[in-house]
Amino acid sequence: MTAQTITLSLNPQQRELLERCLAAGDAHDLQALAQRAVREWKDGVPSARPVPEPAPDLSAMSTRRTPVASHVLQPGTGKAMEVKQGQLMRIEQIEGAQCVDFNCFNLHDYREFMHVGRTRTLHGFNPGPGDFLWSAPPRERAMMYLLADTVRCNDVMFPRCSANLYESAYGFARHTNCHDIQSEAQREYGLTPDDVHDSFNLFMNTVIEGTRGRIERQTSRAGDHVELLALMDVLAVPNVCGADVMRTSNFALKPLKIEIYQASERDLAEVPAVPEWATQRTPAQFRQPQIKVDRALRRDPGYRAKFVNVPIVERAHDVLLDGAECEVLSSFGLQQYYGQDQGRQLRDVIFSWWEKRYLG
Repeated sequence: MTAQTITLSLNPQQRELLERCLAAGDAHDLQALAQRAVREWKDGVPSARPVPEPAPDLSAMSTRRTPVASHVLQPGTGKAMEVKQGQLMRIEQIEGAQCVDFNCFNLHDYREFMHVGRTRTLHGFNPGPGDFLWSAPPRERAMMYLLADTVRCNDVMFPRCSANLYESAYGFARHTNCHDIQSEAQREYGLTPDDVHDSFNLFMNTVIEGTRGRIERQTSRAGDHVELLALMDVLAVPNVCGADVMRTSNFALKPLKIEIYQASERDLAEVPAVPEWATQRTPAQFRQPQIKVDRALRRDPGYRAKFVNVPIVERAHDVLLDGAECEVLSSFGLQQYYGQDQGRQLRDVIFSWWEKRYLG
């Protein structure tokens, strides 16, 4: 294969990312960066991620916790409880094998709430100790930290069960269900059924088989527990999952013990540092900061669109690859996506290389 000049089309956002690579010393220009990406995508991409620092020695720190509140959740119930920054909520099995649905809101702004999708993206389908509960965009802040978990059998894939599920699938006119239990518990703080968000499912054993998820029986025992440490003042709402005709809680509804403590010195020290980003936006930065009080949607006649970085304009950049490099590019099999357009193939390789190098 002969050397070829390949035209690479990049928009300003893409160029900015690659210019940061050049500034970091990955290559001296775009030509060399493209050649490096092709070479290393074939031979292996070295990571540019920082090496984690060793865990500090916490053995001398105090483990004393101060009790703040306690509550026993009976089957069919939930409870909205305030957990202040620096406090932790312990959710404990009394008999074992009981699934818990969990909602979480910023105590001072209920429109900031735990986002299951963001948490799933960062920590996978089964978050466990060392993971965070993240709020929804555009806030995207760490709300709570999963400090302890004796089973690590949690789920952020399945939705909460609802009244409609039990009517449509099981024929019940009335049945305990997580949405209605959450709604009732949250009503104590003025929230509505529309405010219930996707649950963080604690003690739920889920597996993925093919293209579908499946709930299996669980093995938690009396005394098993999860501890969530608040990184801001939150309203935490656990409930006993209402599913007694499926495997979720091994075909029974059982009580749970909820305790709130002032965290110990060691608890607080175990939380890794969480960076702050300018893009973690608050209502003060919103173009429309007011919460709607009516339900109907009406067009704003004064609206003028202000989308970010629009218009998106691509600019052509010529990259010369020698015959061997062109052969390597062709070997990646990207023709199934881009046909014979080598520019689009090369762009794919460059940004795939960047993902592997900087995101892992």
